[in-house]
This record gives sequence, structure tokens and C-alpha cells, in this order.
Amino acid sequence: MIGGGVVGLAIARRLAMESGELLVLEREATLGTQTSSRNSEVIHAGMYYKPGSRKARSCVQGRRLLYDYCAEYGVEHRRVGKLIVATAADELPQLRKIADRAAANGLTRPDEALVWLDSAAAQDIEPALTCLGALWSPSTGIIDTHGLMLSYLGEAERHCAAMSPCSDVVGATRDGTA
Repeated sequence: MIGGGVVGLAIARRLAMESGELLVLEREATLGTQTSSRNSEVIHAGMYYKPGSRKARSCVQGRRLLYDYCAEYGVEHRRVGKLIVATAADELPQLRKIADRAAANGLTRPDEALVWLDSAAAQDIEPALTCLGALWSPSTGIIDTHGLMLSYLGEAERHCAAMSPCSDVVGATRDGTA
């Protein structure tokens, strides 16, 4: 297995749980120092992607699974929510499109559905905000991605995986067995 970032470690965890022994090759001296160290640490709700697209389905399902995983394994995270605001009248129709897209993507459960707010309700959440209206996304959150990667690695190691840091992969050939 190649890569000790968040995606590689998630895959390594899953593969190790299914088949046991696994070696994760990581070019850097420690896990998650490339792309994974530069992410926003936001858990996205899934309201922006084209309904029915793989990205929309993956985002919504992945968010649910990620919250469940974090709760089960003690990974630091918080559902902080997110305000999507309209500061001008011509932006209000865009909020409607976002709300419609969110519903089409399956954000319909009470803990996920976007909520329409007037300016006063939005200011109750963020007093310094000036807007004409807003959408509240209750399922948007934040996560400690380093803690998540350590958890994935720990779970993989419990199932006989190991990570080899400072291991450049310079080539590979397929033998046709997998």
C-alpha cells in the first residue's frame, strides 16, 4: 500500500481489517505531512455538489460515517454548523438553489437539513453578521485530521499492518494476481 496520508491510512485500515498483514509505504518521515497536512479540517455537509453525482453521494455518506467513526474511536471533532448568507437581494435566489440541492443530495434528516433564517435569527448565531437571510447547515463540522490519521494507523496496526516511513516507491509492476 502506498501513502500515509488520511486517504491512504483509511484504505490501509480497511484492507488490514479485511485481510491482515499490510505494509504502508510513506515517502516522508511521518504520516500526513503532504496533502493531508494542508486540508481545511472541515467536515462538509454536501450541499454544493451536483445531485446524484458520486461526489455528492460520497460527501453525504462519508460525513455520516466520519461522525460515527470519530464518536466511536474518540477522534476530536465538533459539529459547529455553518451559515451561508445573502448580503444582497439578488443573492437570495442562490440560497434557494443551495437549499434545493442540499435536499436533493439527501440532507433531509433533522440533524442535517438546511434551515432558513431571517437576518435576526442569523445574528443570534453571529452577532457581527449583517445579512438579508441565511441558511444554517447544522451538520457542517471540524475535525482533528492528525488525530484521525493516528486513529486509522492504530486500527490498521491492530490488524497486523505496519507503516514504513522514508520509503520512496520508485516503480511497480503488476503480476496479474490482484
